[in-house]
Amino acid sequence: MQFLIYGARSLALGACETLRLLYPACYIKGFLVTSMAGNQGVLAGLPVWELRDFTENICATDKDDYHVLVATPEDLHSSIVDALTAYGYTRYTCLDSVKEAKLMERYFKQRGNFLTIHDLKPGGEKAGLCVYMARFCKDRGLKKPFVPPAWIHPLQVGAALTEVRIAADTDDTGENISAKNVNYCELTALYWMWKNKLALARQGAEYYGLYHYRRILDITEEDLYRLKANDVDAVLPFPTLHEPDCLEHHSRYIQETDWSAVLEALAELHPGYAQALPEIFARPYLYNYNLILAKKQVLADYCAWLFPILERTEALSRPRGWQRADRYIGYLGENLMTLYFMFHRKDLKIYHTGRLMLT
Repeated sequence: MQFLIYGARSLALGACETLRLLYPACYIKGFLVTSMAGNQGVLAGLPVWELRDFTENICATDKDDYHVLVATPEDLHSSIVDALTAYGYTRYTCLDSVKEAKLMERYFKQRGNFLTIHDLKPGGEKAGLCVYMARFCKDRGLKKPFVPPAWIHPLQVGAALTEVRIAADTDDTGENISAKNVNYCELTALYWMWKNKLALARQGAEYYGLYHYRRILDITEEDLYRLKANDVDAVLPFPTLHEPDCLEHHSRYIQETDWSAVLEALAELHPGYAQALPEIFARPYLYNYNLILAKKQVLADYCAWLFPILERTEALSRPRGWQRADRYIGYLGENLMTLYFMFHRKDLKIYHTGRLMLT
């Protein structure tokens, strides 16, 4: 049996490296994509083919000899399966977020460089949590019902931009940057949490966090006992893999002029982090999605570091942040989260878990 991986980005790269590490006897022939536009011809040392070209010109064996692992965002799975079926492929597996989370947890556990919270021993006392789930008025409904635990609270983001209300908590109350949601995305929720929840000394939960409407961390009730017993400082999603390094993420989401603005802001405000950045970003790991669960003070410290950098970046950007609406600050936030927590790997107790996608 030969494997083909459908996709040629971080999810596909992660699947490939995991198969190589955990199942070295598996033979991976290469990657398939719908179109080569925007994709490199080689990934992880293996060729990348368009499905049509591979099937018509390269496939030299019976299609039943290939098992296709679909490793793309889940909203593409249905159309990819239709295309595979149309070309005669009958053996395929769609890597949904649950399978991906388990696979990547096994990968990083084997490598030992990003510790999983699920390996910690639970204690006898549950940690108090308050996690806000960023909601937007134009979110599409979920196909599968999701009943959140009591510690997850919907928070409407960009509430200053609409009169529609979809949640009791909104990011336009108190001190806020709700009107900047077009650039900050879910980070307007994090700012609101910082100024209106984390700043309240001795009040609130022990741990605070940020989820998306569709993206959440794989945190179980048993994990709540692990947090307190092991004095965990922060829980982050397992990093996504990028080739040749995590700057590959920029080619799709970040303009180089905006990246230059971030580097200038870092050099002005936090030269130590600016000096550490090249080494950290030479690695293949990126903390994606701005998802986090952390001790109240740890999260407050991160916010106090993050938002002045982003504010200065807005001023240095061309066009300036308040003259545009292209989500760029949200993408830059993912990179800054990577920098901050990679920088603090030795002085913070950071653990990881999978990122689940609600559908």
